[in-house]
Amino acid sequence: MEMSKRRPVATPCYSVAQSAPHQILVCKACKHTGSNCEPGFALLKKLREAIAAAGLAEDFEVSGTACLAGCVPDHGGPCVVGWRATAKATWLFGDIYPAQPIDDLVEFSRLYAALDDGWMSGRDCPPRLCDNTLARIPAAMIVTREGSVQ
Repeated sequence: MEMSKRRPVATPCYSVAQSAPHQILVCKACKHTGSNCEPGFALLKKLREAIAAAGLAEDFEVSGTACLAGCVPDHGGPCVVGWRATAKATWLFGDIYPAQPIDDLVEFSRLYAALDDGWMSGRDCPPRLCDNTLARIPAAMIVTREGSVQ
């Protein structure tokens, strides 16, 4: 890669300020095109409305975020969506199309909110999400000489 096109190593990280106990992150920047992800914006709007309609708005903040690096280059194609919370496992799902029903995403949100650690078997996920799981990442645990810190 040409040096002038490389991204500097010390760029500030992407952060999303969290205003609710849980976050749902929707990719809104396409690494393949270097522009906004229109399907991501459409899904973000639809998911915000569905979470509010389901009575989950106080438990979940639905935010757009930088590229989650789990999609394939397909303009107008599927999105990547993630769930995270303090001291809980993080989940990433791919192949989520904004035009599809999102009942499974709302149901997963209910399940995730009810769990103390966010950990469940993929079989416990709503059916469509079982096949679309990209990652289940354990909650970060830092181990020091003095012991573990969550």
